[in-house]
Amino acid sequence: MNFTLPYDQYLAIHRYKYLALYHAFRAAILEGILPGGTRLPSTRQLAGLYLVSRGSASQVYDMLLADGYIKTEKGRGTFVSDDSFFPAAGGEPVYREDSTDHQVVDLPRVGAGLNPAGEEFRTPDREFLEPVAIPLSSWGERLMERQVSIYGQTGEDAISFRSSGMRIEHFPYGEWRSALNYAGGKGGGMLEGYCPPQGEESLRRAIAAHLRITRGIRADAEQIVLFSGSMQGIVLLVQLLLEPGEPAVVEDPGFHGIRRAVEIGGGKLLPGRVDESGLVPENWAARLLFVTPSRQFPTGAVLPLDRRRSLLEWARRQEAVIVEDDYDSEFRWGGRPIEPLKALDREDRVVYIGSFSNSVFSGLRLGFAVLPPSLVGPVIAAKALYEPLPGAQLEQRALARFMSTGGYSRHLRRMTRIYGERARIFRALLNERLGMLFQPLPGDSGLHIYARWLRPEQEYTAFREAALRRGADFRDAALYRIGPGSPAACFSFSHLDAEALEEGVNRLLLAWKDVQKYT
Repeated sequence: MNFTLPYDQYLAIHRYKYLALYHAFRAAILEGILPGGTRLPSTRQLAGLYLVSRGSASQVYDMLLADGYIKTEKGRGTFVSDDSFFPAAGGEPVYREDSTDHQVVDLPRVGAGLNPAGEEFRTPDREFLEPVAIPLSSWGERLMERQVSIYGQTGEDAISFRSSGMRIEHFPYGEWRSALNYAGGKGGGMLEGYCPPQGEESLRRAIAAHLRITRGIRADAEQIVLFSGSMQGIVLLVQLLLEPGEPAVVEDPGFHGIRRAVEIGGGKLLPGRVDESGLVPENWAARLLFVTPSRQFPTGAVLPLDRRRSLLEWARRQEAVIVEDDYDSEFRWGGRPIEPLKALDREDRVVYIGSFSNSVFSGLRLGFAVLPPSLVGPVIAAKALYEPLPGAQLEQRALARFMSTGGYSRHLRRMTRIYGERARIFRALLNERLGMLFQPLPGDSGLHIYARWLRPEQEYTAFREAALRRGADFRDAALYRIGPGSPAACFSFSHLDAEALEEGVNRLLLAWKDVQKYT
């Protein structure tokens, strides 16, 4: 049994090994290192681990048993007593050796005793230590200052319009399990295979083929690097491309993760104005720009072709890099697809970022970047620094199989139909029952709806609080703004069926009636 106690700390205080072992056990139990119910080694094992006689090991257990710290169960072994059994620490005895006849006696104070010379000492129990504050680097300080929680606290029966991912019953698990079996190889022969820092080659080839057909992007597997989610790729790009104090253009409103990556990386935010058509091009004095042209996050606006060309022309003049985050372009149920910036790029100034977390299942943390040739080497080197041997190798091979056999495309078509119907239902409910409160922005893709608040700002705050009391939650769009702006909400709907959508909207309507009643 692998078992470790703070034995050496107490051996420096007690000249008898059995007393040092008793105090080490006691401290570990009181501090929760050994929680209630933990199975303890046998006396033979304990004696071998700490080089004491079996008789001494038995004596330690007898003392702990007498004090109620442990219990024995016939035929099963020795266990730490339930946590709720322990009384307040101040009433527990502490044992010491008598200097003449080595008898065990009680001392009235926890953590205090006498050394063999009769002098008072304190045991090294952690309850007497003052925690120290370890100083952080400037990067660490910025990280802690800019923490953001995107998860709301809702009850078990609440209807949440926050992002919750795809319901697993819609995922073709049988096909995925078959792909996992294939990825492991015959008899598990592929489980020990090496995966380079840039990711599994078969998956990079499958992504390149998928992008050529669905997004019109001419990409080779050598230009693609895989990440543990798209945010890892965004953070690495900030570190590689942005000097401390250097400006980077980010959309306002825009994805808060990008904003935090720039700020924590030491960069200076340069807000890019967003209107009903997406990012408004300007002559920014910057060399890095982040944009969501296919579906602006969070408003859902689609960037027109003339603005896309303007951004590429700006990048040429400034010798800048554009990072294009195409976060949920797979789900489009209306309108025509518009070429991404990467497909229009003729100077290799665009980095295309994508992810599988929304399109497959949220637990699959796989993102990717299609890189200009000059950035492939630096990004791989940065990735190798963080992950010399990347994780999720089995999942990468399985996803490559899932894509190459057509399972991924079939899944996307099926989910696009389901999500499109839910978007239609939810928009109709918003317009019909909450049209006096919200103006949903138009959109024909994506997994959430951005809606502007139509009434005074103070009523918006009261409405959000009333909605939570009614068991309905949604995301405040203020999370995505850099500067001040009018109140708005983001309603995710993909995880809710028609019945839940109607129930959620009814709760929001009741919340508004509550606001009217008390104002």
